[in-house]
Amino acid sequence: WNISSLAQLEILCKQLYETTDTTTRLQAEKALVEFTNSPDCLSKCQLLLESGSSSYSQLLAATCLSKLVSRTSNPLPLEQRIDIRNYVLNYLATRPKLAAFVTQALIQLYARITKLGWFDCQKEDYIFRNVIVDVTRFLQDSVEHCIIGVTILSQLTNEINQADSTHPLTKHRKIASSFRDSSLFDIFTLSCNLLKQASGKNLNLNDESQHGLLMQLLKLAHNCLNFDFIGTSTDESSDDLCTVQIPTSWRSAFLDSSTLQLFFDLYHSIPPSLSPLVLSCLVQIASVRRSLFNNAERAKFLSHLVDGVKRILENPQSLSDLNNYHEFCRLLARLKSNYQLGELVKVENYPEVIRLIANFTVTSLQHWEFAPNSVHYLLSLWQRLAASVPYVKATEPHMLETYTPEVTKAYITSRLESVHIILRDGLEDPLDDAGLVQQQLDQLSTIGRCEYEKTCALLVQLFDQSAQSYQELLQSTNSSTMDIAVQEGRLTWLVYIIGAVIGGRVSFASTDEQDAMDGELVCRVLQLMNLTDSRLAQAGNEKLELAMLSFFEQFRKIYIGDQVQKSSKLYRRLSEVLGLNDETMVLSVFIGKIITNLKYWGQCEPITSKTLHSVRKLVKLSAVQFMLNNHTSEHFSFLGVNNQANLSDMRCRTTFYTALGRLLMVDLGEDEDQFEQFMLPLTAAFEAIAQMFSTNTFNEQEAKRTLVGLVRDLRGIAFAFNAKTSFMMLFDWIYPSYMPILQRAIELWYHVPACTTPVLKLMAELVHNRSQRLQLQFDVSSPNGILLFRETSKMITTYGTNTPIITHQSYYSLLEVLTQDHMNFIASLEPHVVMYILSSISEGLTALDTMVCTGCCSSLDHIVTYLFKQLSRSTKKRAAPMAQESDRFLHIMQQHPEMIQQMLSTVLNIIIFEDCRNQWSMSRPLLGLILLNEKYFADLRNSIVNSQPPEKQQAMHLCFENLMEGIERNLLTKNRDRFTQNLSVFRREVNDSMKNSTYGVNSNDMMS
Repeated sequence: WNISSLAQLEILCKQLYETTDTTTRLQAEKALVEFTNSPDCLSKCQLLLESGSSSYSQLLAATCLSKLVSRTSNPLPLEQRIDIRNYVLNYLATRPKLAAFVTQALIQLYARITKLGWFDCQKEDYIFRNVIVDVTRFLQDSVEHCIIGVTILSQLTNEINQADSTHPLTKHRKIASSFRDSSLFDIFTLSCNLLKQASGKNLNLNDESQHGLLMQLLKLAHNCLNFDFIGTSTDESSDDLCTVQIPTSWRSAFLDSSTLQLFFDLYHSIPPSLSPLVLSCLVQIASVRRSLFNNAERAKFLSHLVDGVKRILENPQSLSDLNNYHEFCRLLARLKSNYQLGELVKVENYPEVIRLIANFTVTSLQHWEFAPNSVHYLLSLWQRLAASVPYVKATEPHMLETYTPEVTKAYITSRLESVHIILRDGLEDPLDDAGLVQQQLDQLSTIGRCEYEKTCALLVQLFDQSAQSYQELLQSTNSSTMDIAVQEGRLTWLVYIIGAVIGGRVSFASTDEQDAMDGELVCRVLQLMNLTDSRLAQAGNEKLELAMLSFFEQFRKIYIGDQVQKSSKLYRRLSEVLGLNDETMVLSVFIGKIITNLKYWGQCEPITSKTLHSVRKLVKLSAVQFMLNNHTSEHFSFLGVNNQANLSDMRCRTTFYTALGRLLMVDLGEDEDQFEQFMLPLTAAFEAIAQMFSTNTFNEQEAKRTLVGLVRDLRGIAFAFNAKTSFMMLFDWIYPSYMPILQRAIELWYHVPACTTPVLKLMAELVHNRSQRLQLQFDVSSPNGILLFRETSKMITTYGTNTPIITHQSYYSLLEVLTQDHMNFIASLEPHVVMYILSSISEGLTALDTMVCTGCCSSLDHIVTYLFKQLSRSTKKRAAPMAQESDRFLHIMQQHPEMIQQMLSTVLNIIIFEDCRNQWSMSRPLLGLILLNEKYFADLRNSIVNSQPPEKQQAMHLCFENLMEGIERNLLTKNRDRFTQNLSVFRREVNDSMKNSTYGVNSNDMMS
């Protein structure tokens, strides 16, 4: 290794990171991978860091070293890791102006060494835990050095907080808990003290380095507060549920108001580019678990928090920055998620603060285009406040009856005003994001029910205005399409919002007056529906139709069902205005709408699928009878076959026929005539396909479409027919008349998944013993079960014969089933086939895919168990004669003992040296493998023990002794369970024994 090859290595680094030529980069990558895996990589990395002239070579060295210290097999000895740690610290201290990405990579290397060596001892000293001592010399030097020191602590906190896939989760939690208890509070205190020092000085924030130091200090404080204190690994997306589980030992920092004050002061004194980090810290501080304080302490803490929020609202200049605004909205939401309304109203400045928050919310909602993703937090705050009103016991006024209607009004009017601007400027429509709209409507449903009279009055006024304008535009001959689109957009929002506020009705808190108001709103939506439906032959608005369906779903949930009083004032109003006297008449309107949608919107998948989910309590209605008697493409266009849509777009037909099947079942009983009448369109479709198949020249595309549509329809019916009588009618209808057509389709189109999958899914549904329908129908005296099995087998054979390609996963799934139930069949196979199966299982044990690996463990367990039973039987004095295939299988295994021995090595190797994620599955075949190969296992054990340092050998020997303690020579369940328990202890003890070993044990040599 000389300087010329060093120069060559630097060229390769430059090619890897800079070149745009793919071939050159791939060649460089290949050469550098070889370098990484070379035995003297460690010394070469040091040479690169010492003598390399480019930042890229330094980056490569740092990255390679990180890989070396992270590997689980053949880990670096303790002394080497200590040397690397010390070297990295000195390197950073003497070179403070490295390229940022090199500094970052070296700090990452330090953090990784520290984390993985957290429990390593040298002379009874935890050698890697002196992290604050390690960085002290950086903090006492220049600003550049300070930044490095703070970044080291920040990166270390982050590294220890994150689990990685290469090490067990239990080890991660153990390290994280120890770090939390021994170092984290000291690091947090240090970050606060340094922030106080920084804010106390006259910081020159135009100086880039001082700006950088402040940013790293804030990141460090945030990482400390964001630590997973109790190992719950909270999902960051579930933001509203977050409580920061600060340890009790940290109480002093939060009882002292100066900590909270520090961050509020920083917010006002530093540039807006840094203040989002300050607010992120405040969000975490505001979320500290309630139980950290007693009532008096919590009230005092909340008072300081509310004062800080008030000060920000009074000086809102920095909130024009998008990131500041977002974090501040999160902070406001935490005020209610972590504190009760009864506590908030007792805060001295509450009246002023709730006024400021209301004004801020109204302004935010009016500027709907500014930060749409932050609105969620503001609505979340008001939703929680409004929901608390009935329960608040405090005597102080909460004033929500004044401010909540303002928020409701701002939301509704701002959404309506946005419509024109979005259409005019071609902006993204919020209504296209169904998830976001639904989330906001759920929040508004609670907010809008507070002072509901005001909400309803506003909605009636706005709806009447838009509906009247819409009607006038439709009647006018020279209306612009833009004006019509604007009114349809406004009505879409209003229908969604009316549905939401009706859905927010809480039975115990509702009054007759409120139900009457609901009636006013419902009347208007139904009148609008009549208007839009009358125009569907000429034009329709998809978004408005989806809003109607959302409204129907909310209405059904609240006002249809046994729990609703039939004397409700709502129905009285519907009767007066629309002549709808009761629930059944309203349901007739709903079903009429369902039929209209399926007729006119058959090609619109969102409307069709949502419509089909609306079929409930509808059987007696004349409209339903119409559907049961007229389910053809003439009335429902999506049942047609001559359109240009893909085959896979017919999925909604299954849903449609499931719904129809259930409706038919209600009154079907044993009426075969009614069943035959219902099946007429499907009978015609089968006859059409049969006619096509009987000629040599037919339109293949049309045949495929007809077949796929038909089998999807049949699967829906088969799913719904879960009673004995109805299922038997279906079976007699399809067998034997139409089964050959399905068989022929599989023969013709076995290579077209869009055709075969629906057919096979239909067969799967027919053989599914749903609600015991097969057992009840196909009793012992009936041949139908055998006939159905024969047809299914014939189809699978036809498909399988023509489809030789099998996926990796499918192969192992099949093997698992065969070894579980058909070992006699496997034992009867030719020796080379048996050997292939065993070698593929051996290969699968080391697969990265956990499903494959687990399946292989299961297959191996079945084989080993079978082998062990046959061997046990053959050694008994009065054993029954062994079956020929069993004898043959034993003979094959005795001829090739190395196959089972190899798998014993592999399983043991994975359990001891790798991050075994399916330990239970691995344990099941291992006992059988050991009992079949006791001598080989003893040799393997001795090899592992002897490869350990002399002082560790006794402990390792004891681990193996304990593994087999209490284990008998059988594979009974009780014995297996005992072994599985022993293995868990064994693995933990072996890991503990080996982690301090300075002899890098090479697992591959040992197991070869």
